[in-house]
Amino acid sequence: MRVGGVEHWPRHIVRDYTPAPRRRTTGSGGGGRPTGAGDQVPREQLPARVAQLLDADPALIAADVTDRLGVHRNTAQAALTALRAQRMADVMEQHAATAAQAAAMLGYPAGQIRRAGVRAEAVLRGRQVRPYLGAVAQALHARGWTTADTPPAVQHPEDDLCVAALVLDAPAAPAPALVWSERHGWRTATSRRHPLGKGAAWPEPGDGVRHLATGRTPDPTDLVKALAG
Repeated sequence: MRVGGVEHWPRHIVRDYTPAPRRRTTGSGGGGRPTGAGDQVPREQLPARVAQLLDADPALIAADVTDRLGVHRNTAQAALTALRAQRMADVMEQHAATAAQAAAMLGYPAGQIRRAGVRAEAVLRGRQVRPYLGAVAQALHARGWTTADTPPAVQHPEDDLCVAALVLDAPAAPAPALVWSERHGWRTATSRRHPLGKGAAWPEPGDGVRHLATGRTPDPTDLVKALAG
């Protein structure tokens, strides 16, 4: 608005759009993006963009990502943790290093790698279990319950957890999908679209959910028998 021929901006507009300090440590207080603003970088582009920032600054923090890319701080933190964990896992695998040693080799500050270190160890476990998951996928494919015979992607809904889902997309399949957890083993799922469910919680048997075979990595043949039974 104009007062006496001079343009004035209301205080709340100035406060909401004032650039935030580069190393903001909390999401509260004035400055930064207006509350409720959407992420400016599409999720599928975020890993590559964060990788560029991390290449330039190994001490990168989530607030830096938020300021540079215009994404929510939680989104920034999740992307940064996942990327650091993947790179740390690569170093750990190649050099038989610990998470702390890998972080030091990559130049990551010790105070920033606790979550990434836990996640890196889970990433390594996920890589090690892929041959087993591949054998299960082949057994299910051979039975005619799924068109895919390749191992499913290992996911990490929690930093210290590996899970995977196999969609059974054949008409004669005895369940919509199977879910594997390194903590529990195998179970059926009632949804092909969202087999893990909210937060990858492990449900009790019932309402279409069956716990299959015994142990965390039963033989694929035993798993097929349990599913057919």
